Formats: sequence, C-alpha cells, structure tokens
Amino acid sequence: MAAFSLAIPKRLQPASVWLLYGVGLLPAAWNFYLGATDQLGADPVKTFELFLGIWTIRFLILTLAVTPARDLLGWNYLRYRRALGLLTFYYALMHFTVYMVLDQALDVAAVIDDVVKRPFIMFGMGALAMLVPLALTSNNFSIRRLGKNWIWLHRLVYIVAASAALHFALSTKILDLEQYIYVGLIIALILYRSYKPIGRSRKMGQGRARGRTVASSAS
Repeated sequence: MAAFSLAIPKRLQPASVWLLYGVGLLPAAWNFYLGATDQLGADPVKTFELFLGIWTIRFLILTLAVTPARDLLGWNYLRYRRALGLLTFYYALMHFTVYMVLDQALDVAAVIDDVVKRPFIMFGMGALAMLVPLALTSNNFSIRRLGKNWIWLHRLVYIVAASAALHFALSTKILDLEQYIYVGLIIALILYRSYKPIGRSRKMGQGRARGRTVASSAS
C-alpha cells in the first residue's frame, strides 16, 4: 500500500512559499480590519494583542514540527521552515508592537511597572529578543557566512520556545484547554528535537564500538 503523502510538486514549491507568507499573514490583516471597523468587542486592543500572541505560538509550533514530521511521517517540508519561522517572528513583533504602542502608549515607565507586576512579560520580551538574530540570519548569505556557527545560533529556537511557552502559560491565572494543548505540544517538540542529537551521538558511538570489536576480532 502506498504511503500517504502531502508532497507538493517541485515546480510549484517556489510559488507555494510565497503563498504561505500571504496566507500566513491573512489572519492578522483580517483582525486588523475588524479592529479598524470596531468589530473586536469591548476591548479591541487587548483582543487583537491576544490574537497575535496565539498565532505566534501556532507558527512556532509549526516551525518546530517540521523536523519531526519528516522523521516520523516522511513529510519533507524543510523548504517551508524558514517561512514559518519568519511568520513566527512577524506575529511576535506585531504582538509586541500592539502591546507597546496601543496598550501602553509607548510609556516605558508603565511597561517597567507592568513587568514588575507581571513577570511573564519578561519571558515574552526575552523570546522576541532572541528571535531577532534568528530572523536576521534566516537567509542563504548568513548560512554561508556563519557556517557551523549558524547552526549553533539557531539552536536558540529551543530557548525561544521555552520562553514563549512560559509567557503563554503564565499570561492567565487559570490555563484553558487551548493553553494546555499548545504548551504540551511545545514541550513535546522541544524534548524530541533535544533528544535527536543525543540519539544520533549514541548510534555513532555504538557504530564505532562495533567497528573496533570487528577489527580486534580480525586481528
């Protein structure tokens, strides 16, 4: 029986990346329209801010899920991981901008007071700060220029994910089902992606050990 595949034809893949950007930004554009036409309820700023935060988490989960989907299901979407990562950054930046500009009116003193009262904001700001160098180096030039350092730099995504999960989980006094699901997925993806290099190292060590055993038996 043929394996279920969601592969996209190669000739359509370049255009599909740009389509992903367009579709990915549609939720933000639509909610901005709803806010501009006074259709976001009694507190449109807070509603829009939370909406952007949730979509940041969703794109972060999709970014982290690309490698497990390839390893476990055979779905190779590595071509789209950069776009998903950048969409994560764009939504995080919009989330922060709404908070700073519309919610706090660029009042730095009010922001500092808010951070003291609600430390979860620090986790969110820390995650955004770490996303900046990842977004700036998400291009082929940076990959060539940084070499192996690029890989080490982009492992910051694990810390970003952990900080984002804490920010999301601590943003409310009581976790709802959606928060449990998203935080659980982030934890599972971090554990999988963290264990993978360890498992690879163990296999390499076992392979070298078998090689030495064979060599000593032959001598």
